[in-house]
Amino acid sequence: MVGYDPKEDGRSNSKFEVAVAGSVSGLSTRALISPLDVIKIRFQLQIERLSRSDPNAKYYGILQAGRQILQEEGPAAFWKGHIPAQLLSIGYGAVQFLSFELLTELVHRASLYDAREFSVHFVCGGLSACAATLTVHPVDVLRTRFAAQGEPRVYKTLQDAVVTMYRTEGPLVFYKGLTPTLIAIFPYAGLQFSCYSSLKHVFEWVMPADRKHSENLKNLLCGCGAGVISKTLTYPLDLFKKRLQVGGFEQARATFGQVRRYRGLLDCTKQILQEEGAQGFFKGLSPSLLKAALSTGLVFFWYELVCNFFHCLKRTDS
Repeated sequence: MVGYDPKEDGRSNSKFEVAVAGSVSGLSTRALISPLDVIKIRFQLQIERLSRSDPNAKYYGILQAGRQILQEEGPAAFWKGHIPAQLLSIGYGAVQFLSFELLTELVHRASLYDAREFSVHFVCGGLSACAATLTVHPVDVLRTRFAAQGEPRVYKTLQDAVVTMYRTEGPLVFYKGLTPTLIAIFPYAGLQFSCYSSLKHVFEWVMPADRKHSENLKNLLCGCGAGVISKTLTYPLDLFKKRLQVGGFEQARATFGQVRRYRGLLDCTKQILQEEGAQGFFKGLSPSLLKAALSTGLVFFWYELVCNFFHCLKRTDS
């Protein structure tokens, strides 16, 4: 069960176990979906149309982009920025799931609403994601810079990136893109948690209740569905965030095609609409949906699996 469930109060996980389960789910998932994340970021940052008919387009398809990155930069390119990405995933997973547990428990203790309602999971999921974002956003900026740079590399190591960015762009560079991130993450995470819970109820209604062996499959499939729904509805804001995060980093993007400077969220929206059209808001949607389905499904799958592991340990000790 994700979030506080009053029916399981006597055998619920401790707050430490919730944080560990969140960290493990983030770590495991990140290692598997990193290549899709790199391709998605390259698509999002490309000014030219993602079309074979555009002669200036460096990337125009998932398989083509994968082959080109492999040929030009080698297999390690698919894990560019993997260290900051793993730090991001571990910290984000721990804070998000722990905050969600605390918030849903708070709602129950206050006796305001049923802690398992769709609206409660939506609000608590959004707030927990905002808390996690504020905690790890500097690492997200570092991860984006590493994934976005071409060859030769501007930043050689994580320490070099932190020092260089701080000296050349000031401390606020680590919070670039924070506004669209928070605006996007609240509904995105809210929909993830609420849709996951709702899809599990649908799954249990469709499938026979005595099929306990399907529990892990249910968690995986419902997580995948929740990821696709939430990402589709909030995708443009994720694209704005990526464009703003690489501001001041244009020299490292020159080999990928055109670059643009944006003065803020509204200016970014306006320029994309004028130059790339409404379809520009959905560049990279295909790899993003694939990534969202896999990552959200795996995050909830691993989280529930680790929580169940802790339950088994407790039963063994007793």
